[in-house]
Amino acid sequence: MFIKKNAEKWKAYQQEDPSNPDEAAERFITLMDDLAYAKTFYPRSKATLWVNGLAASVYQKIYINKKEKYSRIFSFFKYELPLIIRRHHRTFLFTFILFAVFVAIGVFASIQDPDFVRGILGDDYVRMTEDNIAKGDPFGVYKDDSKFNMFIRIAFNNIRVAFVTFIGGFTLGILTLNLLWSNGLLLGSFQYIFFANGLGIKSILVIWIHGTIEISSIVIAGAAGFILANGILFPGTYKRMESFKRNAKDAAKILICLIPFFIAAAFLESYITHLMSETYDRAPGGMPAWVSVLILSASAFLIIWYFIIWPIKLHNKGFFIKKEGIVARLNEDEK
Repeated sequence: MFIKKNAEKWKAYQQEDPSNPDEAAERFITLMDDLAYAKTFYPRSKATLWVNGLAASVYQKIYINKKEKYSRIFSFFKYELPLIIRRHHRTFLFTFILFAVFVAIGVFASIQDPDFVRGILGDDYVRMTEDNIAKGDPFGVYKDDSKFNMFIRIAFNNIRVAFVTFIGGFTLGILTLNLLWSNGLLLGSFQYIFFANGLGIKSILVIWIHGTIEISSIVIAGAAGFILANGILFPGTYKRMESFKRNAKDAAKILICLIPFFIAAAFLESYITHLMSETYDRAPGGMPAWVSVLILSASAFLIIWYFIIWPIKLHNKGFFIKKEGIVARLNEDEK
């Protein structure tokens, strides 16, 4: 009698989608009543399984699918990604030290042999920079009549470099190492030009408005490449293929998180850096030095907080990745 009374209704629920949210909610309440009755009196009946499946389907349509779109993204950036970063902090530290050494080599080589700068940056670029310095416009390279085109070009190039650096992990990290080497030498030589011409502090206030995020992101992309390589070279207790898959997922997620950072760096370089450069060539519309210091400090704090401090805090509080997409927390006894 129970099945005969409700079968047509259940079939209609199964075959026809609700026309509006109110109808979906009404269906869910009705199915929960039917499910409670069925579980009480017919716990082993196939009808009970049928009603349970219908109720779960309606629940997903009302709640999970709509909330997941936003809560999953929020949870990913607040918890999952920082915990992934914490898992690979040693690789991040190794990459940072390696890049810093490459930059130092670039500076040292430039001091020892001024022609080294031309070999790294190219004669045309060095000549253009020297001409700009002679004209009193040392940072003219950051000026472009079409700021939007400059923004698109820089953002695309930075994302491309990061992606290639990440892909370098498939070469056991050799390509990643080579890209960090070339970028480190380039940065060291580039900064040497300005310090050699007495523009060191000014170059920091101008270039590192966008460079703080941009260079940090390149180093992080390098770390993602090494994480990928580690999965192949050092599987640990996992099978090599399983280790590779785990590290590849972690590295890809780290790479994806860099996209907004590169966009922010491109925006700063296209729309803000030139304002600071105008301060030093006495053009109208220059930006006060304290604004540059504020942007530099905020950028550095953002990188340090999100990639170092926050992951450590989450780890110390007992948060861990239970499985992909799900973050849990240890209780005090488990800690």
